[in-house]
Amino acid sequence: MLSGQLVGRLFSMAGRVCLSRSSAGLGTIGPVEAAIRMKLEQALNPEVLELRNESGGHAVPPGSETHFRVAVVSSRFEGLSALQRHRLVHAALSEELAGPVHALAIQARTPAQWKENPQLDMSPPCLGGSKKTRGTP
Repeated sequence: MLSGQLVGRLFSMAGRVCLSRSSAGLGTIGPVEAAIRMKLEQALNPEVLELRNESGGHAVPPGSETHFRVAVVSSRFEGLSALQRHRLVHAALSEELAGPVHALAIQARTPAQWKENPQLDMSPPCLGGSKKTRGTP
Protein backbone atom coordinates (compact mmCIF):
# COMPACT_ATOMS: atom_id res chain seq x y z
CA MET A 1 0.00 0.00 0.00
CA LEU A 2 1.25 3.48 -0.80
CA SER A 3 1.86 5.95 1.98
CA GLY A 4 -0.26 9.12 2.10
CA GLN A 5 2.82 11.24 1.48
CA LEU A 6 3.78 9.28 -1.63
CA VAL A 7 0.24 9.34 -2.99
CA GLY A 8 0.12 13.08 -2.42
CA ARG A 9 3.42 13.47 -4.29
CA LEU A 10 2.20 11.37 -7.20
CA PHE A 11 -0.95 13.43 -7.64
CA SER A 12 0.49 16.90 -6.94
CA MET A 13 1.90 17.30 -10.41
CA ALA A 14 -0.22 20.24 -11.59
CA GLY A 15 0.45 21.12 -15.21
CA ARG A 16 2.35 17.91 -15.90
CA VAL A 17 1.40 14.54 -17.30
CA CYS A 18 2.01 11.45 -15.22
CA LEU A 19 0.85 8.08 -16.50
CA SER A 20 1.30 4.52 -15.39
CA ARG A 21 0.65 1.66 -17.71
CA SER A 22 0.92 -1.97 -16.84
CA SER A 23 1.32 -4.63 -19.49
CA ALA A 24 -0.62 -6.87 -17.13
CA GLY A 25 -3.51 -4.41 -17.24
CA LEU A 26 -3.97 -4.52 -13.47
CA GLY A 27 -3.79 -0.75 -13.06
CA THR A 28 -2.04 -1.05 -9.70
CA ILE A 29 1.19 0.67 -8.80
CA GLY A 30 3.68 -1.49 -6.94
CA PRO A 31 6.40 -0.28 -4.59
CA VAL A 32 9.19 -0.42 -7.20
CA GLU A 33 7.14 1.52 -9.74
CA ALA A 34 6.21 4.09 -7.08
CA ALA A 35 9.88 4.49 -6.12
CA ILE A 36 10.92 4.92 -9.77
CA ARG A 37 8.26 7.58 -10.27
CA MET A 38 9.16 9.46 -7.09
CA LYS A 39 12.91 9.43 -7.75
CA LEU A 40 12.56 10.60 -11.36
CA GLU A 41 10.21 13.38 -10.23
CA GLN A 42 12.68 14.55 -7.63
CA ALA A 43 15.77 14.31 -9.84
CA LEU A 44 14.45 15.63 -13.15
CA ASN A 45 11.23 17.57 -12.46
CA PRO A 46 9.74 16.22 -15.70
CA GLU A 47 6.96 17.85 -17.66
CA VAL A 48 5.88 14.38 -18.76
CA LEU A 49 6.61 11.11 -17.03
CA GLU A 50 5.14 7.96 -18.53
CA LEU A 51 6.05 4.69 -16.91
CA ARG A 52 5.04 1.24 -18.11
CA ASN A 53 5.64 -1.94 -16.13
CA GLU A 54 6.34 -4.46 -18.89
CA SER A 55 7.16 -7.33 -16.51
CA GLY A 56 3.97 -9.18 -17.41
CA GLY A 57 5.34 -9.76 -20.91
CA HIS A 58 8.38 -11.62 -19.60
CA ALA A 59 9.09 -14.94 -17.93
CA VAL A 60 8.65 -13.65 -14.38
CA PRO A 61 6.05 -14.39 -11.70
CA PRO A 62 2.75 -12.45 -11.85
CA GLY A 63 2.95 -9.09 -10.10
CA SER A 64 6.71 -8.73 -10.71
CA GLU A 65 8.34 -5.33 -11.11
CA THR A 66 11.45 -6.16 -13.09
CA HIS A 67 11.00 -4.73 -16.60
CA PHE A 68 10.04 -1.09 -17.22
CA ARG A 69 9.80 1.41 -20.04
CA VAL A 70 9.88 5.11 -19.19
CA ALA A 71 9.45 8.33 -21.12
CA VAL A 72 10.90 11.31 -19.29
CA VAL A 73 10.45 14.78 -20.75
CA SER A 74 12.50 17.42 -18.97
CA SER A 75 14.12 20.74 -19.73
CA ARG A 76 17.13 19.34 -17.81
CA PHE A 77 17.91 17.36 -20.98
CA GLU A 78 18.44 20.50 -23.11
CA GLY A 79 21.90 20.43 -24.69
CA LEU A 80 22.70 16.92 -23.44
CA SER A 81 23.48 13.90 -25.59
CA ALA A 82 21.34 10.77 -25.35
CA LEU A 83 24.10 9.12 -23.31
CA GLN A 84 24.21 12.01 -20.83
CA ARG A 85 20.42 11.93 -20.47
CA HIS A 86 20.43 8.19 -19.80
CA ARG A 87 23.17 8.65 -17.23
CA LEU A 88 20.97 11.14 -15.36
CA VAL A 89 18.11 8.64 -15.31
CA HIS A 90 20.43 5.82 -14.24
CA ALA A 91 21.90 7.96 -11.45
CA ALA A 92 18.41 8.71 -10.11
CA LEU A 93 17.50 5.00 -10.17
CA SER A 94 20.82 3.46 -9.13
CA GLU A 95 19.28 1.58 -6.18
CA GLU A 96 16.49 0.05 -8.28
CA LEU A 97 18.86 -0.87 -11.12
CA ALA A 98 21.20 -2.59 -8.66
CA GLY A 99 18.33 -4.59 -7.20
CA PRO A 100 14.84 -5.38 -8.39
CA VAL A 101 14.89 -3.82 -11.88
CA HIS A 102 16.32 -6.12 -14.53
CA ALA A 103 15.52 -4.01 -17.60
CA LEU A 104 14.80 -0.32 -18.13
CA ALA A 105 14.05 1.13 -21.58
CA ILE A 106 14.49 4.92 -21.51
CA GLN A 107 13.10 7.63 -23.74
CA ALA A 108 14.68 10.83 -22.43
CA ARG A 109 13.48 13.83 -24.42
CA THR A 110 13.35 17.58 -24.27
CA PRO A 111 9.91 19.23 -24.33
CA ALA A 112 10.43 20.19 -28.00
CA GLN A 113 11.34 16.60 -28.94
CA TRP A 114 8.29 15.25 -27.11
CA LYS A 115 6.05 17.74 -28.91
CA GLU A 116 7.24 16.29 -32.23
CA ASN A 117 6.52 12.69 -31.15
CA PRO A 118 4.47 12.48 -27.93
CA GLN A 119 4.24 8.74 -27.42
CA LEU A 120 5.82 5.99 -25.42
CA ASP A 121 7.42 3.43 -27.73
CA MET A 122 6.49 -0.25 -27.59
CA SER A 123 9.00 -2.91 -26.63
CA PRO A 124 9.35 -6.00 -28.82
CA PRO A 125 7.82 -9.19 -27.43
CA CYS A 126 9.97 -11.21 -25.07
CA LEU A 127 11.38 -14.37 -26.63
CA GLY A 128 11.78 -15.94 -23.21
CA GLY A 129 14.72 -17.86 -21.85
CA SER A 130 18.22 -17.19 -23.09
CA LYS A 131 20.22 -17.76 -26.26
CA LYS A 132 21.30 -21.11 -24.82
CA THR A 133 17.74 -22.32 -24.29
CA ARG A 134 16.62 -21.04 -27.72
CA GLY A 135 19.56 -22.67 -29.50
CA THR A 136 20.76 -19.47 -31.17
CA PRO A 137 24.38 -18.29 -31.28
